Amino acid sequence: MRILLTGSSGWLGRFLGPRLRHAGHEVVGLDIAAGATTDVVGSVADRALVDDLFARHGFEGVVHAAALHKPDIARYPRQAFVDVNITGTLNLLEAAVAHGAGRFVFTSTTSLMITQAIRDETAQEAVWLDESSGPLAPRNIYGITKLAAEAMCGLIHKQHGLPVVILRTARFFPEDDDTDRDLSGENTKANEFLNRRLTVEDCAAAHEVALVKAPDIGFGTYIVSAPPPFGRGDVAALKQDAAGLVARLYPDAAALYTRKGWSLPRSLGRVYDPSAIERDLGFRCRTGFDAVLAALREGAPMPFIHDASYVSPKEGVGDGA
Repeated sequence: MRILLTGSSGWLGRFLGPRLRHAGHEVVGLDIAAGATTDVVGSVADRALVDDLFARHGFEGVVHAAALHKPDIARYPRQAFVDVNITGTLNLLEAAVAHGAGRFVFTSTTSLMITQAIRDETAQEAVWLDESSGPLAPRNIYGITKLAAEAMCGLIHKQHGLPVVILRTARFFPEDDDTDRDLSGENTKANEFLNRRLTVEDCAAAHEVALVKAPDIGFGTYIVSAPPPFGRGDVAALKQDAAGLVARLYPDAAALYTRKGWSLPRSLGRVYDPSAIERDLGFRCRTGFDAVLAALREGAPMPFIHDASYVSPKEGVGDGA
């Protein structure tokens, strides 16, 4: 299959591009920053460039992973988010329709599901989030533009029949959280596999499956995250004593964490439920909290990548994705 991969120099793109090529696809990587997995340097906001690429390559599928992200809020004006995340998505969708591409996968984010109240954890129980959760009220320009782009995907599917799968991905970035400094970055990531993280490798695998399954799905929106080891009935315990619940599920977890100098989460305010993508697409993340504990038991490297010094390649360019 001939595929256009946007955001090919980014963290996801550098794993997804080689994965798609290994599967036998012809991939053209588009990114504003040069990189080993990028063939064309340019922006999705450049409609003439997008149309030219479709005309020359006859893409049969699109994986649209390019975006400005939440950390970019401090570096870019709101208009840049509109240009890249909304206009860029529209450019690709319309080009896909005009040139007969048969499938479109859009990388979205669970961030757009987090209202200020959810972020502030004002509820007495953990909030269990699935694709039916709402109403959606994103709290920043990143979430607002990703939600608008999702709506654009739905409109183009409805009007033109383009098969579209939207993947709302949980956290998979390698750098430290730019807002949470209470724990080390590696400890924080390990804890997040309980409720809101996946590996970049699993994220790439989900995109490949979505690309294959899109014509069968038609249109669908799916959360992608490591499956939580607890259920909806645990929401009160998660808010009140998450560490205690984890210790009951994994009797050696506390000792393993102590030996590492880590802390289990005292309270969890939200949980992402990825059961729909497993039900509809047959996809389940390979790496979860069990794998973290297994690595601690064996004294092995963590099953996820942590790189506190990671900087997006686009920062060497300066305007968009």
